[in-house]
Amino acid sequence: MTSKILFTLLSLWFSLGSLLAQTKAREEIGRNILLSASNYTAYVDPDDQDRLTPTPKGYEPFYLTHYGRHGSRWLIHESEYKDVIDVLDRAHALGKLSARGEELRQKINRFYTDTHAARRLGELTTVGEEQHRRIAKRMTQRFPEIFGAKNSQVDARSTIVIRCILSMTAACEELTRFNKRLTIHNDVSNLYQDYLHRPWEQRLLDARNELWKQADLNVRKEFTHPERFWASITNDPDYRDEKRTSRGDIMRRTFDICSNMQSHDDGISLWDFFTEEECYDLWRIKNIEWYVNYSAGLTPFSQAYLLDNFLQTADTIVQQKQFHGATLRFGHESVVMPMAALLELGDCYCEWPLNDLRHLDQKWANYRIFPMASNIQLVFYRPKNGKGDLLVKAMLNEREVKLPGTPVQTCYYKWSELRTYYQSKLDNYQAGA
Repeated sequence: MTSKILFTLLSLWFSLGSLLAQTKAREEIGRNILLSASNYTAYVDPDDQDRLTPTPKGYEPFYLTHYGRHGSRWLIHESEYKDVIDVLDRAHALGKLSARGEELRQKINRFYTDTHAARRLGELTTVGEEQHRRIAKRMTQRFPEIFGAKNSQVDARSTIVIRCILSMTAACEELTRFNKRLTIHNDVSNLYQDYLHRPWEQRLLDARNELWKQADLNVRKEFTHPERFWASITNDPDYRDEKRTSRGDIMRRTFDICSNMQSHDDGISLWDFFTEEECYDLWRIKNIEWYVNYSAGLTPFSQAYLLDNFLQTADTIVQQKQFHGATLRFGHESVVMPMAALLELGDCYCEWPLNDLRHLDQKWANYRIFPMASNIQLVFYRPKNGKGDLLVKAMLNEREVKLPGTPVQTCYYKWSELRTYYQSKLDNYQAGA
């Protein structure tokens, strides 16, 4: 085989691999358009295909350490609703809306008014509360040894944000339904912000700014095509809003409202105002922005303090030979995403060239990492006879994922090796390496 033919075959092989990866994201969003909502995506419960690998022979689970995002919520800022409502109302007053535009205006206005959204900004919805109840229930079903022992105990902590506090409350209430003898300690304090939602150090802010200098910034314009959307909701092709002249901006803001509608159970949907291709392209914009901001370069080390808390807490727990229980932490997606990358869970961390972000969807998809109520769980196993290594496995959104290093078997890793690896990462970062 000549070198030219070999080169051609290799090129085709790599191209096919990239196409298949990209097709996976397209197919997933094609099957479930809700996934295009990025961080507004509602939690997708595991199904029969996500059954857990059997516990290694001679071992038992005894400890679960966790970080979880709050459940589904209202949008955080009033402007996220009002900016679109005002654009539509101004067009209505001038007689510039088509029948579809009037339908869109009425749906958003009805939702905004009927749900009292302006007074519930950022709050947990009933959908979000139920998400955490189901997750907690599955914890007890999957790990009755952890939550059902006579001496089982749970330490649960939350950031000071009300939607996180209520998410913690919903989860803990469900745990006590399983075991009324379960000892639960809930705590909320600014003290815990140091690792639950710590402000970024200047070094990391500078590193992120440098990433954006290297990034291809034309992707937002490239993936925003408002022409069809705008023509469908107006009756004048030349009309532009006097205060928000960017049609692309109006389209993206409307898509955010549409995306977050799945946080509610009132039956209002705006998905039919967008084509599947438009949804996919608008998702690609968010996918790129979240990657650069929270998963590229040094940005995962924004969670260095959280990882240190995972390690230090586990050090204390594993010394207690009869311990059964869990450490639960509740916070935000801006923590879940970089923490998943820092832990190197599955494919959460990838080094993608910043000058080719338009193809990031071939490898990395944000909705797989941080939907509403997203969660990271590390489950610890000890030998029943007290002799042998501690093992640990990881789950992202209740689905088993690989960890760095070589497993003892399937998804089970030696904790001593994993802990050494993570500590080395932290030490190197702190040393400025």
